[in-house]
Amino acid sequence: ETQLLRALSNTPLQVDCSFLMLETHISKNTSQTHLNKFYVTFDEIRRKRFDGMIITGAPVEQMPFEEVDYWKEVSEIFDWARTHVTSTLYICWAAQAGLYHFYGVPKYPLPQKMFGIFKHKVYDHQNPIFRGFDDEFYVPHSRHTEVRKSDIEKVPELTLLSESEESGVYMVMARGGREFFITGHSEYSPYTLDTEYRR
Repeated sequence: ETQLLRALSNTPLQVDCSFLMLETHISKNTSQTHLNKFYVTFDEIRRKRFDGMIITGAPVEQMPFEEVDYWKEVSEIFDWARTHVTSTLYICWAAQAGLYHFYGVPKYPLPQKMFGIFKHKVYDHQNPIFRGFDDEFYVPHSRHTEVRKSDIEKVPELTLLSESEESGVYMVMARGGREFFITGHSEYSPYTLDTEYRR
């Protein structure tokens, strides 16, 4: 669609890529100077529309959602994304938070941290998100909590796209592909995985 519009208008493609910081949370790992230079607040983008959005995890998964200091703000961003973003990826804690916020899917503590690289199955080979994937593929996981297949299956609006026998639910789709909830870390490089292991 973007290529077609560009060809029709014969104008340079404009890309608006924003990194969002939360106003109700003070980062412990990133300096405020860095955030102010490279990030924007929700108020600065709330009137814009985007093709895609990625909402990542946070090391707060063992806390009840409502006890996270920025839960109200992140919930507002989740709701905003439904009307201002074409497709949203919720990753790791954000996947659990999004499933809870929109569909009431609970999270459960694990007896020990789920950490490693696990084999996953694809359930919908025709879904474009799996273009180029094998029938089985490997994904890193690093988490202390989980969402369960039995709870996903109780919600008619949710489709389980992929899971692992060892690490459980991996990818859930909603709203015809406008929302994806991804519990693992496909984005991890070997170095990131090593750092997470040592941590």
